[in-house]
Amino acid sequence: MSFLALVRVEQKKLRRSKIFLILLIPVIMMWIPGIINAGMSFDLREIPITPEKNFFIQGFMGMVWFMIPASLVICTVLQNQTERSNKGLIKMLSLPVGTGRLCLAKFIVLLMLTAFQMVMSIGAYYVCAAIATAVQDYNFILEPLYVCKIVCSIYAAAIPMAAVYLAISVLISSPVFSVGTGLASIVPSVFLINTKLWFIYPMSYPFYVLMTAYGKAAKGVYETEIAWLPWLPAAAVITILALAISCARYGASEAR
Repeated sequence: MSFLALVRVEQKKLRRSKIFLILLIPVIMMWIPGIINAGMSFDLREIPITPEKNFFIQGFMGMVWFMIPASLVICTVLQNQTERSNKGLIKMLSLPVGTGRLCLAKFIVLLMLTAFQMVMSIGAYYVCAAIATAVQDYNFILEPLYVCKIVCSIYAAAIPMAAVYLAISVLISSPVFSVGTGLASIVPSVFLINTKLWFIYPMSYPFYVLMTAYGKAAKGVYETEIAWLPWLPAAAVITILALAISCARYGASEAR
């Protein structure tokens, strides 16, 4: 069975689940308050940023800090639980396919789900920005190139985090403990992002990217350039290590 066929199989498994609704709910939860509190975007508190960029960044702040990581946690656990129900994972392990390829196929689907959530976030932003524009009589709509560039950067920054959460879901078979461990790991990111060791904690990567965009929009408030070194090497090592652990341990308990 080809790797592409494995990815398609993983996609079919999730069609019957409510995972797309799970991805949509956080997007709605983050942007409805943006419409209600659109007037607060004018309260800049002497920060040199335009209201429309303030509206955009404030709306995405909750997404990058909590909702995107939480969605990844739930998706990874849901993927594994779908396999374990009705002994599905045991059936998959009986196929002449390496467990590493099965695990990597799940990772690709996880990245596809995250991309889908990013697209929904962009759509939700433009809908809310249009409503806020009509209500406040001020143009909150930013250029698509600017919005897509930042959202794509957030997505790329979330890849190492997705690999780590996949490893956690593989290593911890209990869904309760797996979800609890994943959600607990989100909290320190807001503190570590202001330390010199932020690059060793992948849960802080999307928040770091957004804050860098905030620094460019409001000069003098935050750093305006991404510190590619040592970030890129650290992110690559973390991603590869997490995927290696996931592939090595995937299905280990069921194969006994």
